[in-house]
This record gives sequence, C-alpha cells and structure tokens, in this order.
Amino acid sequence: MLDSLLGFLSNGLLDWSGWRITLFTLVVTHVTIAAVTIYLHRCQAHRALDVHPIVAHFFRLWLWMTTGMITSEWASIHRKHHAKCETPEDPHSPQTRGLWKVLAEGAELYRAEAKNEETLRKFSHGTPNDWIENHLYKRFPILGISLMMIIDIALFGAIGLTVWAVQMVWIPFWAAGVVNGLGHYWGYRNFNCADASTNLLPWGIIIGGEELHNNHHTFATSAKLSNKWYEFDIGWMYIRLLSMVGLAKVKKVAPTPKLSKSKAACDDDTLQAVLSNRYEVMARYAKTFKRAYRDELAAFKEKRLHGEYQLFRGARKWLHHDEASLQEPQKVQLGQIFAHSNALKTYYDMRQELAGIWERSNASREQLLVQLQNWCHRAEQSGIKALSDFALRLRRYA
Repeated sequence: MLDSLLGFLSNGLLDWSGWRITLFTLVVTHVTIAAVTIYLHRCQAHRALDVHPIVAHFFRLWLWMTTGMITSEWASIHRKHHAKCETPEDPHSPQTRGLWKVLAEGAELYRAEAKNEETLRKFSHGTPNDWIENHLYKRFPILGISLMMIIDIALFGAIGLTVWAVQMVWIPFWAAGVVNGLGHYWGYRNFNCADASTNLLPWGIIIGGEELHNNHHTFATSAKLSNKWYEFDIGWMYIRLLSMVGLAKVKKVAPTPKLSKSKAACDDDTLQAVLSNRYEVMARYAKTFKRAYRDELAAFKEKRLHGEYQLFRGARKWLHHDEASLQEPQKVQLGQIFAHSNALKTYYDMRQELAGIWERSNASREQLLVQLQNWCHRAEQSGIKALSDFALRLRRYA
C-alpha cells in the first residue's frame, strides 16, 4: 500500500517518461497561447471574429484554469493600451516605463491596471457578463489554477508541480513580458504606424502569431496578423480551421490593395482605395525612397566623394522617418543631405504631402480627390522615374 502511494506521488496516474511530460507541457501551454490570441485578443478585445459558444466556453474555462485571468479585465487593459499607446497612460509601454520594467514586471503591471475601476468601466463593453462569469470565473479566479495544479500532480506525480509552474509563468513571460515589452522596442516594421510597435519575427508560432505586433497595431481589427508573403501566423491558421467547420466567423481582415489594369486619372474609387490602403501605400513609398537613397550613396562611393558618402551613410537608419520624430542633430544633417541631393528632397517633401492627404480630416472628398490628382501629376512631372512609376501605380488603385 505504501509502495503504491509512493509510486503514485512519484509518477502519477500516467507514469510518463520525461520527454512525454515535456511534450505535454509544450502542447498545453500552446493551447493557452491560442486561447489568448484567438479568444481574448482577436475575438474579445478587437471583435475581429466571432467564435461559436462551444469554442468560447472552452477557451474561457481553459484560461480560468491556466491563467486565472478575467476576460473583461484583459480586454479592457488591451483596449486601453491601443487607445493610449506609448503615453504615460499606456498600462505597459516600454517607451514610457522602460524595457526592463515591462519584461520583468509585466504581470505586476497587468494586475495593477486590473484594479483600475475607470479602465474596466470605460473599456470592458461587450465582454461576457453571464452567470458563470460573475459567479465562478470572476469570483473564484484562484480556484481554477488550483484545480489545474491538482490535475497536473494527479497525472504526473511530484513533477506535476513543475508542469503547473511552467503553465503559470507561460503567459506572464511571453505575453505580458515579451510581446508588450520587446514588441514595442525591438524588431522590424512593415508599416510606419504612430506607435513604436515592431514585428519580433516573421513566423508567429511560439506566441500564436503575436510576434507580428507591428502588423497588428497597424490593422488592429484584423483577424489575420500576417501581412507579407513570407510571414506566418499560426493563430490565423487555427481561425481558418475553425471557420471551415463552422465554429468561427471572420469579421474583418487587413485590406489588400487591388489594381486595375489601366486608369487614366484618379477617381473616387482610387481615393477610397488609397485611403483604405494608406499604410501599404506609405510602406511602398518608403521602399522607393530607400532605393533612391541607396542609389545616391552608391554614386558618391563610385565618384569617391568621401565627405558626401559619409554624410549620407550616417542617415541610413533614420532618413525614411518623419521629421517630427528626428532629433535636432538629425534634422541638421537632413538639411545638409538635401543640399547635396535634390531628388531625395523631392522624395521627402512629396512623402509629407502624400501623408497629409488622409490627415486632413476637415477636407471634403472632392478636395481630397483634387489633392491626390495634383500629387500624382506633380510626381509624374518630377523627372524622377521611380517617383513617376509610383504615381502611375497609385492611379491604378481600385
């Protein structure tokens, strides 16, 4: 009897080997990641999709047992993050609080904001408010994770405590720390949106697609986080599978530009398409700008103009940024660069004018259309082939 009890405490009901327990841990933590990205993030916080009640209740139960998080709290804090992004009111911005603070204390920042009644009152609309939410999940959050601990110990014995501990730190580390911290500090950017969000990796697997954070902040209500052909969002793959069997309905994805074969002039359809795809338009313009910069740099190197070459080379990382985001020494250097390159000055000035078209909220559609037509005409008459080609492509948006 004693041997049986000791055997149970040592190996649990399953008596699994170490590699099987490791695989189990990876699977269950990935399910938790999927529940966060699909249900809490894309479904509840942003309403990018609807899921079947069966799926919703599974995710709610699973999150209760593996994180103890409350849906209304998580959605409220995340919505506030988008509304106040990179400001002192942002619950977890590394730009205002410091990277190490968010990485090391992301869970504490979450818990502190969850106590803010104003945040919950202002941003929790539309989240579950039924009997099970109010009488079980909200009332007894510790009960869920305690049940998970008992299950892990019953299945694996003493090592089950380690499995449970990994489950408990998985979301605080990856979501509260890595996504909220590194996702606003380090990585690459497809789109120059107003905040500091970045894509950590082009393959969103470990964190369910949340690695593509710049894509998400650019198109916050999109159920799909990947945008480029080389990017992969495993959360979107799961959503598509759920959709195929009728367990999910996608409401919105990021717009994809469509081009007509030929169009002589910009019309209302062009304006609407350009406004809808403005981030893609500006990302493409940035690539054209960078190519022009590289051409100028290569020309200086070929002509052995070392002074001009060093001047231009020093601006490689920031030349494509808006002037408002530059520091004073960079602004001075920018003026020096423009004194040596009329083409880059033209690129820069026309980029500011193009971005200004959709920033003029008080202009009528007729006025915006005239501004877009004038911009395309001047770009085509600039004498810069790449800029002219860009304007011709812009006319084709439909």
